[in-house]
Amino acid sequence: MAKAATQSFAQMVLEVEFTTGTWSKVCGLIDVTITRTANVDTTETPDCADETLPLYVEREVRSLEVTVSASGTWALASHEKMMDWWYSGTTLPVRLTNDKVVADGATGDTTIEQGPALLTTLTNTRTKGQKVSAEVEMQFNGLPTRTAKT
Repeated sequence: MAKAATQSFAQMVLEVEFTTGTWSKVCGLIDVTITRTANVDTTETPDCADETLPLYVEREVRSLEVTVSASGTWALASHEKMMDWWYSGTTLPVRLTNDKVVADGATGDTTIEQGPALLTTLTNTRTKGQKVSAEVEMQFNGLPTRTAKT
């Protein structure tokens, strides 16, 4: 049995282009989740030969979306950048890189998902005896562009 090749923590990279031409990791965010969702519509269709039979359920993808949620410690290095982004209500370029694929993937495998995203949630939590934490959600405005390994 062959051991599966897996991706380590440091090989899944989330970056934001706060300054044009410069990609930055958001300091403090250590838990990152990428969610790719197909929004599906359902239609119940009858059997025309025998309408007493149960209906058929048919599904069609209506839209696709990609979101990123992350949490960690609220770091001073990212404080103003994140506050400015949220209060501006605008999109910023966001990039998700799979460094495992960059290093070891096959030609044609997706290495990067990148595009404009909104910062839709910015939450801070304080707990006595602990550092202030952060939870954020970024929603791509449209689907991100995929870059393949060459």
